[in-house]
Amino acid sequence: MPVRIEEFETGKLPDSPSVPKQVLVYLYTNRDKAFTRSEIATGIEEDPNTVGTALSRLKQRDLVRHKGEYWAITEDLNRVQDAYDLHTATEQLDDEDGGIDPDDWEAVAPVEPHPSERE
Repeated sequence: MPVRIEEFETGKLPDSPSVPKQVLVYLYTNRDKAFTRSEIATGIEEDPNTVGTALSRLKQRDLVRHKGEYWAITEDLNRVQDAYDLHTATEQLDDEDGGIDPDDWEAVAPVEPHPSERE
């Protein structure tokens, strides 16, 4: 969806849900069906390549299933709820404290691995 150039220039862009979130909502809403990547892209009005990337990442997290060219939400809906809860909590914390700056995090990270990670 295009935005006006004034919105682009000022950085006041629409705050729309991420593609992975849109994919999960779409598949959850239609949890009695499986869809091709193109069908999902059409359903959420996003680019099929972007949807494909989102599907691959969601599959790595066991939030969606894949057979042939079809995709469906996981059968473990508690897993989807847990992922949503974690995402919501992370967003709230980022809003409160500005999030984690990767450079600041790296600057104070220990050089030696944690004892649980040692062989």
